[in-house]
Amino acid sequence: MAEETQQTEEVAANAQAPVEEKKPVNKVDAWFGITKSGSNFKTEIVAGLTTFMAMVYILMVNGAMFSEGWVGLSYGAAYIATAIGAIVGTLLMALYAKMPLAQAPGMGLNAFIVYTLLLNYSGLTFANCMLFTLIDGVIFVLLTVTGLRQKIFEAIPAGVRHAIPVGIGLFIAFIGMQNATVIVNENSTLVTFASFNILNIFNGSNSFMTYTAAAGVGGMLPAFLAIFGVIAIAIMSKKGVKGAILWGILGTAVVFYILAAIAYGCGVQGAVDYFAGISLSNPFDAFGDWGTQSVGKVFTDGFNFDGYLAGGGTPGTLVVLIITTALSFCMIDMFDTIGTLYGACSKGNLLEKDGTPIRMNQMMLSDAIATCTGAISGTNTVTTFVESSSGVAAGGRTGLTSLVTAICFILAMFLSPIAQLIPECATATALIYVGVLMMTSVVKVDWEDPADAIVAFLTFIVMALGYSISKGIGIGIITFIIVKLFTGKVREISIPTWVIGAIFLATFLLT
Repeated sequence: MAEETQQTEEVAANAQAPVEEKKPVNKVDAWFGITKSGSNFKTEIVAGLTTFMAMVYILMVNGAMFSEGWVGLSYGAAYIATAIGAIVGTLLMALYAKMPLAQAPGMGLNAFIVYTLLLNYSGLTFANCMLFTLIDGVIFVLLTVTGLRQKIFEAIPAGVRHAIPVGIGLFIAFIGMQNATVIVNENSTLVTFASFNILNIFNGSNSFMTYTAAAGVGGMLPAFLAIFGVIAIAIMSKKGVKGAILWGILGTAVVFYILAAIAYGCGVQGAVDYFAGISLSNPFDAFGDWGTQSVGKVFTDGFNFDGYLAGGGTPGTLVVLIITTALSFCMIDMFDTIGTLYGACSKGNLLEKDGTPIRMNQMMLSDAIATCTGAISGTNTVTTFVESSSGVAAGGRTGLTSLVTAICFILAMFLSPIAQLIPECATATALIYVGVLMMTSVVKVDWEDPADAIVAFLTFIVMALGYSISKGIGIGIITFIIVKLFTGKVREISIPTWVIGAIFLATFLLT
């Protein structure tokens, strides 16, 4: 009996004793707080590589988009400018914010600049658009330093917040499926599931697995590999394999090239053309083009609107153009960033007790400074990438993850041809699987309450089908205000929510 009493007392004493916190193994560990966060060096490195693999496509996408004939840049100049924007933004996340998130010039605003501003407004120049981007960055710096940006985030209704991760998940999964041609635009429905009809493999035109030289390799092969890769990632995750997403990307890429090589050996013209299109040009030529065509143009040519005025524009229309463009840039950048920060951080439990991401102010300032740097470098608004969620899902918890990603971008500047060797169907596996992971927040929505349900549903469905995170948030906030007005709960609408709703409404009506 005495022995049992003694054992009970020892257990109680051990339970009351403070748990000794693990000490950092070195200065790098102490700086980033790796051990303290429950992570380790291997996990952080794998997470950084995973994030890079998932978002490196932006180098090729921006390179191709900004090298359109009417823009005035070469592929190399746009590629280097994009890389520098990503490097600066991601280094700020690593060393200042110390968060496992990466930044790069965002999708959406690049298309807005190239295919709306430069293509539709006669006389407007690339340098003018960089001025708009710089104004956007300066405004964000001021909002962040004054703390107003944090207040704006806190003004987002709970229903919209719960829908943001879901919307982002659907959005990036949709992008992944499009990149891998799992979802294609081939008829009046606008989106169609890819055909896997094996009878079409040989149709008399020697098109094994439907190779198409113009867009790399498209059709049945990448669609199949993307789905195969996502399932492989899920199986590895279920078995507890570390870095499952990264291995899924690499494995899919390897299988892709094995099958492509088989087709090449069979003499398939599409495969022959694909391999013939792979070139290893001198990467240093791109730096020369960047220095003469891109960097600093915002200061030397950005304030010159003579071309716009000579093309039929007036001082009045120029003022309206600047205001509406700045408004669009601000809304897209701000809410894309806020939505991504919340979605990615919630997936890694990197939130404060009130549900806001930790070190929010540092992350926002990193974003704002990176946008200013990107404009000077010669690229569109730099923002936190939704693909960062893949690194967080792979276990990244500290700034070491983003430091590894930044180093990869630095290397990618000199290895631009090699970076293009990762097929889109491989990176698509990460996007689709992260979309799966981010759907968990859907259970937080009160689906039994029609008012909350409609706010959440419109938020994430517009994000996915409207191809815009910011527009989804805008529709959600406007819907929230309308619902509260007509249900007699106007007092639940805060002043900042009113202001944000009004700005979004103006953006939808004027831009």
